[in-house]
Amino acid sequence: MKTLRKIIAIDEELCDGCGHCVPACAEGALEIIDGKVRVVADIYCDGLGACLGECPTGALRVVMREADEFDEEAVEKYLAAKEKKAAPEAPAFAGGCPSARLQTFDASASAPAPEPHVDPAGETTASALSHWPVQIMLVPPTAPFLRGADLLVLADCVPVAFPTVHRDFIKGKAVMMGCPKFDDAQHYIEKFAQICKQSGIKSITTVVMEVPCCSGLPMIVQKGMQLAGVPIPMEEVVISTRGKILQRRQVMAA
Repeated sequence: MKTLRKIIAIDEELCDGCGHCVPACAEGALEIIDGKVRVVADIYCDGLGACLGECPTGALRVVMREADEFDEEAVEKYLAAKEKKAAPEAPAFAGGCPSARLQTFDASASAPAPEPHVDPAGETTASALSHWPVQIMLVPPTAPFLRGADLLVLADCVPVAFPTVHRDFIKGKAVMMGCPKFDDAQHYIEKFAQICKQSGIKSITTVVMEVPCCSGLPMIVQKGMQLAGVPIPMEEVVISTRGKILQRRQVMAA
């Protein structure tokens, strides 16, 4: 039933899809769809505007218009369904998609070393990756390589911009990477919450680009940590589009 009430409105011209507002909505009413934030359904938006202060471009505002009434029961069912969707995935079996099959690369002295690469300057490098998969959407919270790990969360563009990402960031860490602009931010939050609860993560490092849409990734990780109620030391690193470290800062554990 429609009624005249307050509800969130989004200016698509101002919205850059950064995703800052998504984790700020406790009802899960906001999602990034096709690079812009959208209200999933009017019944999930309470119109209180908790998300407004998170928008760096001023794209969000509260308006008075006819909309379906806010339905708290529907919100609970919606959030429960999203949580179920984000529940720990079963390990991939040999017959499944190769992209999702869990692999841990043996780092022992007896294991074959990764094939080294000699760059034009004569420097020898090798992959420091210790497991597969690496995409946030594909890594289950129960993955064995997450147990007791130092976790590195990379924005997708970082490995392209930062030339020594293996040497300076990946070595010795479990890696997860994704894009806060184009992927499901709420799903990310729920997944990181499960990881923080189940895996005994020792530390988290987030590495993002200087562009606005990337800045949502550390916030997503922090929201997951807060949801789990597990304090974990965290460092945020910002990389320039020319591959320089612009900022490193320690974040207080949640």
